[in-house]
Amino acid sequence: MPVTEPAGPRDARDKLALLLSLIPYLLDNASVPVTEVAAAFDVTPKQVRDAVHLIAVSGLPGESHAYLPGDLFDIDWDELEEHDRIALTHTVAIDDTPRLSSREAAALIAGLQYLSSLPEHADRDAMASLMAKLERGTASGAAQVAVAPAALRDTVATIRSAIEQRTQLVFDYVSARGDSERRTVDPLRIESVNDDWYLRGWCHLREAVRTFRLDRIDHLVSTGQPISEHAARVVLPERLFQGSAEDLTVSVDVAAAALPLIADYIPDDATKVQDGDVVHTKVRVAHYHGLKRLVARFAGQVTVTAPQDARDVVAEWARAGSARYDDAEAAAAADA
Repeated sequence: MPVTEPAGPRDARDKLALLLSLIPYLLDNASVPVTEVAAAFDVTPKQVRDAVHLIAVSGLPGESHAYLPGDLFDIDWDELEEHDRIALTHTVAIDDTPRLSSREAAALIAGLQYLSSLPEHADRDAMASLMAKLERGTASGAAQVAVAPAALRDTVATIRSAIEQRTQLVFDYVSARGDSERRTVDPLRIESVNDDWYLRGWCHLREAVRTFRLDRIDHLVSTGQPISEHAARVVLPERLFQGSAEDLTVSVDVAAAALPLIADYIPDDATKVQDGDVVHTKVRVAHYHGLKRLVARFAGQVTVTAPQDARDVVAEWARAGSARYDDAEAAAAADA
């Protein structure tokens, strides 16, 4: 009984598709048998050989507008004729395609890793595929990056699962003042600002939406209980930090370049007066402990100007930190 050969390309469009697919395939395979190529593309070995001969007379004209030896694709003809194997020895134009540098690819991959860590971006398989393509498409391979709160990975995973399943969480939470309370929270969103990660949700203790720093959460448990009807109706504002009547307002001088970075802390009605590279404005904080963290995060870019008690708190905190360095240097000198 005769063996039926694959139908192969039957018109010009099929032949063009074969040629366009064949070149990347050969680039990925240093030397491949004709029969293996034919099986991969569901064509006959003769059609593969015909396509290879056509590739060998394809290229781009050089500066003389004529096709010189270096302007055409070339293959290892001895390998083809003696061993029926295909090996490209010269390519044209493909290697000149603009590629991302390793730094550019790393920046894009870092952004995708950050997005894939957020629960609202559920199609993580598509992001993983895109990240792999970005790495393959660089000139020398993307620099290795990782954007994930490694110390909080289990916490993030538990919270993300609860958000997706719309179930309650219970945990111990330590406030900036050092007070610890057991909280029952309907989780709504997980977000990050710089290196700090936050949970936003409906707090049953406070009966309001609250924001919790993940590194202050301990003994986290998912109860499996559905979130309350009230939480289901909550529409979270875009701003991560929301003001309250108990907040403290502090006058600050901010480097103009850093102003967008503290936008969440600036009240909507606060004036912004620019004086050269500095902007005079106000920020709102829940307490002076938070003010100290803000100043530390933007050291040299945020200066507290009023009220005086706020300046005193920050100054005392800075002196205490400096004293610890002095003590460490003294101890090191004593041991020397």
